Amino acid sequence: MFINTKNRSHSITAEIEIPDGGANGVILSQAGRFGGWSLFVKDGKPMYAYNFLGLKTYKVASKRALAAGTAIVRYEFAYDGGGVGKGGTGTIFVNGEKVADGKLDRTQPNIFSADEGADVGQDGETPVTDDYKEKDNKFTGKIHKIVIEIAPLKLGALDQKELHRAEVARKAAE
Repeated sequence: MFINTKNRSHSITAEIEIPDGGANGVILSQAGRFGGWSLFVKDGKPMYAYNFLGLKTYKVASKRALAAGTAIVRYEFAYDGGGVGKGGTGTIFVNGEKVADGKLDRTQPNIFSADEGADVGQDGETPVTDDYKEKDNKFTGKIHKIVIEIAPLKLGALDQKELHRAEVARKAAE
């Protein structure tokens, strides 16, 4: 089980060290090819990918590479609300400066995967995004600390019932 970021606003803050010559690879990921998310660095640039059920991948990416040294990379997701599985806006900050933002039209309301977990410093099973390869995505810098902050769940009674029905159906299928 991992921290539940579904159906709510949240943030991921990573304190990382970028070596001379830059870094690449996954900082933190959850699940994989058929749904999940990943905060990673590609070509030295911080990126976030949200894979909706393997059908569409939403990406937020900085146009600027990270400089050598310590960097605080923060991804914030502002959930649109109004029910489960809705979209929102993702924003990436580097050392407090906004470097990218983008719209995620939809999110998964329930589970990501029954057999893929969360990984720090790599995406250990199937990749969330085609921006990196399976088994070849370890972060080449150093990760000092990661903090995930979760906003309270703000769903109406009908949304709560929908989530409960989905959870009962999932458990019955196991």
